[in-house]
Amino acid sequence: NLLLFPGISFKTQLLYAIVFCTRYLDLFIRFVSIYNTLMKIFFIGSSFYILYLMKVQFKATWDPNLDTLRIEYLLGPCVLLAILFNYEFVPVEILWAFSVYLEAVAILPQLFQLTRTGEAETITTHYLFALGGYRALYLLNWIYRYFAENHVEWIVVIAGLVQTGLYGDFFYVYVTRVLRGRKFQLPA
Repeated sequence: NLLLFPGISFKTQLLYAIVFCTRYLDLFIRFVSIYNTLMKIFFIGSSFYILYLMKVQFKATWDPNLDTLRIEYLLGPCVLLAILFNYEFVPVEILWAFSVYLEAVAILPQLFQLTRTGEAETITTHYLFALGGYRALYLLNWIYRYFAENHVEWIVVIAGLVQTGLYGDFFYVYVTRVLRGRKFQLPA
């Protein structure tokens, strides 16, 4: 049996699909460029394709008994934050803010699943490191925009700091174990 998604949380993937759908709704009302449009379609389409693969094509490789974090505990507060803290109280901006808040916590089902098993396959840990590692690229973007454009998007910065903080323990174990050739295993 091919294990395409060993240890990957379906709920985290579902939350990322929701993030992309709510963030890129402007696809239907504002044209930026062909590249921008194609990338938005790619992110949404690939997210739903991954969900299809996990739920249908390779269903046996996902264990719902381990993927147990209730995502409504993440969705509710993100909706509330988006309504209270946004740049403009219009639907597209509220949905964009919601997507930023949700992206910050979308990794929690995956991290919760890791704590339930206590260990993970090497491929899974590399995948998680890549998911969190792109935040470092965001940091460079924030620094550039601050100095080059004198621009700071506080919603994005604060949500990004929360997301980076959530990855903290994982990054520590990844660097001290996986990069040294040992199996990813949480401390007892």
